[in-house]
Amino acid sequence: MKPFENILFVVNPEEPCALVLERTVALAENNQAALTVVDVLPRLALGAGGPEAGLTGLELQAGLAAERGALLEGLVSPFRERLPIRTRVLTGTPYLEVVREVIRGGHDLVVRPPERPGWLDRLFGSDDMHLLRKCPCPVWLIQCEPPKSRQRILATVDADDRYPAEELETRRALNHEVLERAAALALSEFAELHVASVWDAMGESLLRGPFENSPEEKIAPYVEHARRRVAANLDQLMLDLEDAFGKETAQYLRPSVHLVKGSARREIPALARRLEANLVVMGTVARTGIPGLIMGNTAEAILEQIGCSVLAIKPPGFVTPVSLQD
Repeated sequence: MKPFENILFVVNPEEPCALVLERTVALAENNQAALTVVDVLPRLALGAGGPEAGLTGLELQAGLAAERGALLEGLVSPFRERLPIRTRVLTGTPYLEVVREVIRGGHDLVVRPPERPGWLDRLFGSDDMHLLRKCPCPVWLIQCEPPKSRQRILATVDADDRYPAEELETRRALNHEVLERAAALALSEFAELHVASVWDAMGESLLRGPFENSPEEKIAPYVEHARRRVAANLDQLMLDLEDAFGKETAQYLRPSVHLVKGSARREIPALARRLEANLVVMGTVARTGIPGLIMGNTAEAILEQIGCSVLAIKPPGFVTPVSLQD
C-alpha cells in the first residue's frame, strides 16, 4: 500500500486542537510525508470596512488574513523542529477552498478536527459532510480528545457481490484500500483491528410475509446461502489483506471479523458503539465518473450516526464536482 505523501491539515478556528495537529505531525513523520497547515477565512461581504472603520474592505480582509496567519504560525511552531511545515490562509467558502487546495497541491490526505454543529445531535457539521462528499482524496476527521488507553479501529467493507460487473470491481478496489489503510493505522497506533461487513438475504421479509408465507424449510436454506456467499467474499478479502502485509504481520494484527446480518445504516453505527471504536474507516462512494453522485445514502446515514473519528476513502476514479474556478 502506498503511504501518504502530502498531507493537508485544516485548522478549526473555533477549536484549534493541538492534540489533533500533533497526531497529524506524527503521521507525517511515520509516512515521511510533506505537511501543509491551512486556515480558511470567510470572504467579507461587499461593503465591509468603509470610512467609519478607517479601512477599505480589501485592507480589512488582508488584516484578518495576517492575523490568522500569525495564529497559524503560533500553532505549528512547537512542531517545526520535527519536520518542515507549510502554512497558508485561504479565503472563501471553507469546504470549497479546502478541496481546491487539495487539487492545486496534489494532497493525498485531508485531516481536520470535526466541526461542532451545536444543537444537532451528531458529530459532523455541514462543512465536514461537504468534504466527505466532494474531496477527491481521503478525509480523516479526528475528534479533539486525548486518545484512550485501548485503541480500536473498525474497518467497514461491502462483501456483497450483487452489483453490475464494473461497479463490483470498483467496490472491490475500495474494500482493499479501506482494509489496507485501517491495517496500517492499527500497526502504527498499536490498535485493535476490527473488520465488519453487513449482509442480508434479499426478499427474506417478503418470503416471511402474509402474501408469500413460505415454509421455513425453504427460507432457511436461501438465507444461509446468502450468508455463505458474503462470508466467502469476506474471507477472500482477509486473505488479500494477508497477502498485502505478509502472514507474520497479519498474525500480529489478528483482526476480529464481524459478519452482521441486517441493514448497514443501522448495524455499523451500533457495532462501532458496542466496540467503543475510536476510528471507523469506510468508503463513501461506490460509483465513479458521475460528478452528481457524491456519496451513497447508506454511507451518509452511517456518518450521521457515528460518534467517533472517521477516515473516509474514495474509490479509484472518483471525480470531484469542485473546480478551481468560481
